[in-house]
Amino acid sequence: MRHVTLIALLATTLAFSGCGKMKPLPTEPGGEEPPPADATFTRVQTEVFSVSCALSGCHAGSAPTAGMDLSAGVAYGNIVGVTSTERGDLKRIEPGDPNRSYLVKKIRGDSDITGGTMPLIGSITTGQRQLVIDWVRRGAPQD
Repeated sequence: MRHVTLIALLATTLAFSGCGKMKPLPTEPGGEEPPPADATFTRVQTEVFSVSCALSGCHAGSAPTAGMDLSAGVAYGNIVGVTSTERGDLKRIEPGDPNRSYLVKKIRGDSDITGGTMPLIGSITTGQRQLVIDWVRRGAPQD
């Protein structure tokens, strides 16, 4: 009888301890996968801003909307660490924090934005949106 109790105790201990460290859920702190290294500003500029945002009458030219010129060569300085003109409590891009980056909120269409989802003309793909989010998560480096 003692042998059976010992085996049952051992089986219970193994069942609760598992084999190795459990991977945290994506919703838990530290559970999010690191952003891909190829989510660079160069790609964001080339694949998103230059084709969907830095257009005449939008975020380019002599009078860009909200004073935010997203043209190549000037976009980075106009967004990273710059306070949003629509939400003064947020930066346009808060390095490392997409949820506190107003530009990300605008391209996602979050409920707490002013005006419409960006871009107003045309659209961006899920992949383009994710590229911007991943770049911000990487810390918004100028690479």
